[in-house]
Amino acid sequence: QVQLVESGGGLVQPGGSLRLSCAASGFTFSNYAMKWYRQAPGKERELVATITSSGRSTNYADSVKGRFTISRDNVKKTVYLQMNSLKPEDTAVYYCNTLYYSNNYWGQGTQVTVSS
Repeated sequence: QVQLVESGGGLVQPGGSLRLSCAASGFTFSNYAMKWYRQAPGKERELVATITSSGRSTNYADSVKGRFTISRDNVKKTVYLQMNSLKPEDTAVYYCNTLYYSNNYWGQGTQVTVSS
């Protein structure tokens, strides 16, 4: 079955960096677009970044453009989110996601806290 496992979250000071990873299994990873979402306390889940199956095209929320970079390794079946110049408002649980046969699949999430 489809499994997505995030890692790499943690506590970081404002201006710092983190790299999140999402290891995928149970489907042909290289055939599917992947997304990163985040959900802050008391807020709705929001789309952060998208990458096509080949990795040639990406899209970002305006709030993270120029600071975050989504990438993927189709051999390792892993999608990444490099987060630079982190701000307190980036604090959230981050989830990776894929749409597989019309069903949304989510990982368990990884907590990112930006605080001094």
